[in-house]
Amino acid sequence: MRSLDDLMAASKWAVALSAEQLQRVRSGLIVRDLQPGNYACRKGDPSNIWVGVIDGLFRAESLSDTGKPVTFAVLPANSWFGEGSILKGEARKYDVVALRESRIASMPAATFLWLLDTSIAFNRFILTQLNERLGQFMGAFEHDRLLELEARVARTIADMLHPQLYPSREARIEISNEELGHLVGTSRQTVSHALHVLEKSGLIKIAYRMITVLDIERLRDFGR
Repeated sequence: MRSLDDLMAASKWAVALSAEQLQRVRSGLIVRDLQPGNYACRKGDPSNIWVGVIDGLFRAESLSDTGKPVTFAVLPANSWFGEGSILKGEARKYDVVALRESRIASMPAATFLWLLDTSIAFNRFILTQLNERLGQFMGAFEHDRLLELEARVARTIADMLHPQLYPSREARIEISNEELGHLVGTSRQTVSHALHVLEKSGLIKIAYRMITVLDIERLRDFGR
């Protein structure tokens, strides 16, 4: 499993910190290992931590009045989340649940706010993060209402390789059809059919628990 060093090396804001700033940040980080179904945070929790995903896969969700889960975001390795709740000083509006064995790092809100006061690079990162997250949510709103299932699957895969929100040096995603089905909101069998459509279109290559993206731009625009 990946380590805290891997997450920090992939985080643009951390690379830009001075040695003194980085030492202070790392001294306050708490690393936790979670099993599938465990929560990184719960709806209603106080916004007292900023969370980074070291390894694994998470889903940010909430339950509708009928008990149906509504997915807001996919959170793979190298992603950070929870900045909005800290900035607004409000309780969490969603659950974040692990879909597989995962590892996270929690930064105290006090450290997060200290970085805002002392690091220009961190401020720029957070501004970009909020802007990209807004664009992602608007895109998801459009796709859920206007696009066919294959396009929704394509967009979900493309979102997991977002260079700002989920930085990665690889174009491969380790994920099962069942996990992808949870994220899209459909069955494993339906996801399997959609993946084969995307593979025949030359956008991805499918292997066991692995999707290799061949053309990220066409994948983002599929079905539009």
